[in-house]
Amino acid sequence: GAVAPTSSKEAPLTTKVLGLPVRSFTNDHMRIDVLETAGPRIVGLFLGASNDNLMAEVADLTIPTTLGDFRLYGGHRLWHAPEATPRSYVPDDAGVELTEADGELHLLGPLEELTGIRKSMHIAFTPGKAALAIRHRLENQGPWPVELAPWALTMLRLGGVGIFPQTAHQLDDAGLLPNRNMVFWPYTRLADPRLHLADELVLLHAQPALPPCKIGYMNRHGWVGYLVAGVLVVKRFTPQPDQPHVDFGCNSETYCNDRFIEVETVGPLVTLEPGQSVEHVEQWELYAAAGVQPTRDSICAFVESLGLPLG
Repeated sequence: GAVAPTSSKEAPLTTKVLGLPVRSFTNDHMRIDVLETAGPRIVGLFLGASNDNLMAEVADLTIPTTLGDFRLYGGHRLWHAPEATPRSYVPDDAGVELTEADGELHLLGPLEELTGIRKSMHIAFTPGKAALAIRHRLENQGPWPVELAPWALTMLRLGGVGIFPQTAHQLDDAGLLPNRNMVFWPYTRLADPRLHLADELVLLHAQPALPPCKIGYMNRHGWVGYLVAGVLVVKRFTPQPDQPHVDFGCNSETYCNDRFIEVETVGPLVTLEPGQSVEHVEQWELYAAAGVQPTRDSICAFVESLGLPLG
C-alpha cells in the first residue's frame, strides 16, 4: 500500500537551478523534487540519500508559441497526444495546486483555456523500496468532446542509455503475422550511431548530437528503462495493444538531442466528453546498477535478473 510522502528535512523548500520554488518528498529509499508554482512537474529524481539528480535540468530551454514561451525545465511532465503546436505546448507556469491527501501527493495544474483540458498527477510512494506510482489524469472541463491520448514524458540527463524491450516471439501459432513495429520521425537517421537494434531490445545511447533521434513502437512488455550514473530507472505501465494509439500505433517513444533524452509512454487514444477524464499509470522503480555496462549483453543479463521481460 501507499504511504504518505513526507517533506525531507534535509531538502526543504528551496530555489534550485531552475529558479523556481521546489519541494522535496521522500520515502527513505528515493527522493523526488516537484515544482511548487508551475506544472505539474517532477524536476528531481534521486536514489537513496544521493544528491545526484538523474533528471535533465534545462531551465534555459524554451519553445516559442503563439500562447507564449513553453519552458522545458527538465524532468517529468504530462502532455496529451498527438503532438501539435500550440496545443501540446500550452505554457504550464501559471501555477499548480500541491496537496497531500489519502496517502498521495496531488499536483493539479490550471485549466488549459485553449484545449479545455486540466492535467494532474497523483503520486504515491511504495513502502520499503525505491519505487512510486504516478496516476496521470486528463480531465475535459471544456464544452466539447476532445480526442487525445495521455502522454507521460520523462526528461533524463545525458550520458546513459535508453532501454526498450522488443517482442521477439511470434504472436500467432503459425508465425505468419508481424510481431513488432518501429516508427521513425522525419529527422531521425537510420544510421544514427546512438541507435542500437537487437532482437531482445533497442538501445538509444544518450550522447549529445544533432539532429535529434526519435523512435516509437508498440511495447507489449510494459516497461522501459534508462541506465545512467550507476542507476537503472524503470517505468512500468499496462500495454493495451488492441486499442487505437497515436503515431502509427506507439505506446512507447524516446527522443534524444544534444541536451537530454526523453523516455515516454503513451496511453490509448480516447474521446473525452465534457466532464470525462482518462488516467495513465506509471510505476517507477530505481535499482542500483553499479558495474552494469551500456552494452546489449550486460543490460540483458541485469534486467532479466530483475525479472523484467525481454523477447
